[in-house]
Amino acid sequence: MTTPTSNPTKLVQPYLFFEGRCEEAIEFYRRALGAEVLMLMRYKDSPEPAQPGCEPPDVNKVMHMSFRIGENTIMASDGRCTGKPNFQGFALSVTAPTEAEAERYFNALAEGGKVEMPLTKTFFSPRFGMVVDRFGVFWMILVAA
Repeated sequence: MTTPTSNPTKLVQPYLFFEGRCEEAIEFYRRALGAEVLMLMRYKDSPEPAQPGCEPPDVNKVMHMSFRIGENTIMASDGRCTGKPNFQGFALSVTAPTEAEAERYFNALAEGGKVEMPLTKTFFSPRFGMVVDRFGVFWMILVAA
């Protein structure tokens, strides 16, 4: 078995396609989690024309962005602007420093979303819960034990 020479944890980053709701999502994450935009490029600012079949209905939509939550960088786009983001098969996990912060994050993400598991004490954490936010992104919030 071969081992990569670089650290793979630096090579893997989440990339979220909000299908036309990217700016709305980042504003929500700013309020909920203190997200900070690192870079944002709109389709109209691209140095190359859009690939056939990838032209957005609005050139002001987000072609690519990166934002930071804590020490983690997440990339995002409006994608093809279908208006129907579809996030399945994964969750973003946030480890809060305190139970109060876990409550704050959880409640903020649940606003307009759906609680899958209320924030509660578990065998592995004093506070753990799962929520799907208003954009369909699945989050797990916990406090390290």
